[in-house]
Amino acid sequence: MTLNELSWSPSEKKVARAAYDKALERALASIMAEFKRRANAATTPPEMWEVEDYLKEQRRDLDRTFDYRYSQLTVVFATLIRQGYLDEDLLSGLSEEKREEIRRMLAWHKR
Repeated sequence: MTLNELSWSPSEKKVARAAYDKALERALASIMAEFKRRANAATTPPEMWEVEDYLKEQRRDLDRTFDYRYSQLTVVFATLIRQGYLDEDLLSGLSEEKREEIRRMLAWHKR
């Protein structure tokens, strides 16, 4: 079965949405903290523009990483676990098949 063929039950969709939202909240909090640190440290116009560049880069990274299409969620969840934004135990309501796929991706990436 391919990732596109995985079906998501209504209860799995709720678990997935809650986990996704929690990871997004953590990522945004991390970016916000770093933004504030950089903005407070900026004392020159070039440093100010570096803060803007940082925000643009973070926005692009978020847009690439946070993809809520069901066909992509196992990949997204593996990425978010690897980046430290998601705890695997938040996915406990997903089928063992989906959780195993996420673990396989994590193991493959460790190589």
